[in-house]
Amino acid sequence: MTADIASPLRLVIAEDSLLLREGLVRLFQEAGCDVVGVYGDAISLLDELDATRPELVVFDVRMPPTFRDEWVQAALELRRRAPSVGILLLSQYVEGSYTRELVAASPGDGVTGGLGYLLKDRVALLAELEDAVARVRAGGTVLDPQVVREMLTQRAHPLATLTPREREVLGLMAEGRTNTGIAERLFVGTGAVEKHVTSVFQKLELQYSGSEHRRVLAVLTYLQNAR
Repeated sequence: MTADIASPLRLVIAEDSLLLREGLVRLFQEAGCDVVGVYGDAISLLDELDATRPELVVFDVRMPPTFRDEWVQAALELRRRAPSVGILLLSQYVEGSYTRELVAASPGDGVTGGLGYLLKDRVALLAELEDAVARVRAGGTVLDPQVVREMLTQRAHPLATLTPREREVLGLMAEGRTNTGIAERLFVGTGAVEKHVTSVFQKLELQYSGSEHRRVLAVLTYLQNAR
């Protein structure tokens, strides 16, 4: 373990995959951490926060039950309840827009815990993980370069992160077509269209408040920014 972590770090893990949970436990134990809690969802982690008293919490990005923004809501709640606890997002997904909410929480707001966001397939060496843990524990910020690029891209243009197919689906939504109508136009199943529509909502940061309401907001965003 690096010299930056002088004593075992109290750490809890939230990861919905059983195999990945077990792998993360062994990985962090090898990194010299004291894993005091392991959970399959973020809600259970928050419920036992007072009992586990972690110094660092490791989240996956997409968690049950809907695999949308549960992780960021849990992380923001953690910031409110335990502002000194570090947060390390460890995932295979890049969600730059949501990460901005966490980065925006500053020491001026009483937040002293560090923040890290690493992509699982880019953590090749145990030393890299140790370094990230040490920096987050010290109150620093560690962001994967791909996450930073995603954050900058989304800030530059609201539609920039949509795939060509997602932009096509959104354009057809703007024409007033239903999911069934879009599926017929694109010669795909309605299930595929629903997945694209959900992805559009997520990338445009449209929080759930009824699908029709989000649909209108998505179309307005498209009409204001499409070119």
